[in-house]
Amino acid sequence: MGVRVDVLVDLRVTVPGLVAGMPVLGHAAAGVLDRAGVRSGQPFVLGPDGSYDVHLNRFFRELDGWGVRAQNSIEAYSRDVMLFCRFLHTTRGKSIWTCDGADLRAYKTARLRVEGPHQVSASTWNRSVAALDKWVRWALYERLLDREPFRYADKTVMTPQGLRQVRVNAEHETDPQTAPLRFVSFEDYLLWRDVGLRGELPDGRPDPGWRGRHGERNALFADLLVCTGMRLGEAASLLVSEVPPLSGPRAVGDVHLSAAVTKRNKARTVFVIRRTLQGLHHYIDIERDELMTRRRAAGVYDSLADVLAVRGAGRHALTLEAGRGSWSYSKIDPQVRRRLVRMDAGQPSGPLWLWLGDSGLPLQPSTWQSAFRRANERCAAFDIPLDVHPHTLRHCYAVHMLGLLLRQTVRALGEREDRRLTHAEVKRLLIGNPMRKLQLLLGHSQESTVYLYLDALDEAQEIVLSALAEWDAQVAVLDQVTVVEQ
Repeated sequence: MGVRVDVLVDLRVTVPGLVAGMPVLGHAAAGVLDRAGVRSGQPFVLGPDGSYDVHLNRFFRELDGWGVRAQNSIEAYSRDVMLFCRFLHTTRGKSIWTCDGADLRAYKTARLRVEGPHQVSASTWNRSVAALDKWVRWALYERLLDREPFRYADKTVMTPQGLRQVRVNAEHETDPQTAPLRFVSFEDYLLWRDVGLRGELPDGRPDPGWRGRHGERNALFADLLVCTGMRLGEAASLLVSEVPPLSGPRAVGDVHLSAAVTKRNKARTVFVIRRTLQGLHHYIDIERDELMTRRRAAGVYDSLADVLAVRGAGRHALTLEAGRGSWSYSKIDPQVRRRLVRMDAGQPSGPLWLWLGDSGLPLQPSTWQSAFRRANERCAAFDIPLDVHPHTLRHCYAVHMLGLLLRQTVRALGEREDRRLTHAEVKRLLIGNPMRKLQLLLGHSQESTVYLYLDALDEAQEIVLSALAEWDAQVAVLDQVTVVEQ
């Protein structure tokens, strides 16, 4: 029986069809992957004749040991290397193992300079270069290459630690045009969500022609992104047991994102507003529970292979069956999370993975990307000019949260008993403190990374100037009082 595996396949391979943008392989190709020991969700490159490069695919499997751990990043790097391999095969008549700097320059011209639908931005090109540089370092370490195929140069750049000399690929774009920050206002988000995901008409009425089956689930996922700033892979890989309880007086619930699912293995805590948290519990208790009940009755979970049986699960760790002890979520990556199955009286009751598809099995992140794409197409059909992607909602959260944090800081300034602050101290309170908070909420390594959201916040400068003007007036009053007292 053929299996579906998310692979990076040369597009000249004949496949039966496409699901969520990925090939559905026939029995022959699936057999190749079975013999190669490829797990579901693992990037793998097949050549036009069904052959595969053992070493290159091993590089994809070992990317996490070379600093590329997020599943989306692994897929992106693998796709970038695959496209370069295809270019070498079709236009240069060689493999990646015999390429040189001239090949990379030719590829750069084809990808970056030739106008057309396949032309990429400078940032996308630089990501391709980063993927190839990672392959070079890995291949040299494994002694599969005896020299660097590309030319490198030492350049002085400004880093958070000051001026540093770094070694960069000569084909790296040194001065890329910075793309404008893509975000939507919260009002536009609600319109996009209700029309695109929930299937409503622009005036709020139900659309009798809507045939979507998972509108509420998809809208809830989008709400989770926009109210927490989670990345797609982080929200998509949550476990049911990581959802905060509804009990208690708190207005928000805290979700602990473990290092195993976050970018650069940087754990953090995000906060879910109560309305969205109520939606999550409604999904878990009703829609998800009903789905798993039907799938259990159909015997879906009895036939699952390669599962990890879970006896109990708390907020931070789970307990495995057969006396295998406790396992912290911080050590469980998304691929392993898909294998976690809760046991009830010795029988599998269903996956611990939060988001399930019609099959009752964990959804792939690509499913959400497809849902967003369909929502954009539906909005376009109603002449609603909104093009929203999962990362757009992260930016939306950041801009909205920054505005709230700035206002909160301004209010705090007005309540201070000691009002003899310098302008520099006021600026530090207005900018440094809110930006640091936002950095922690988004999980960025450097505070400077979140400064770009100030440019997107239309009222940010107005807030700062207004606060400084108010402070000037307060200082003037205090100075007059001091003069009178003297």
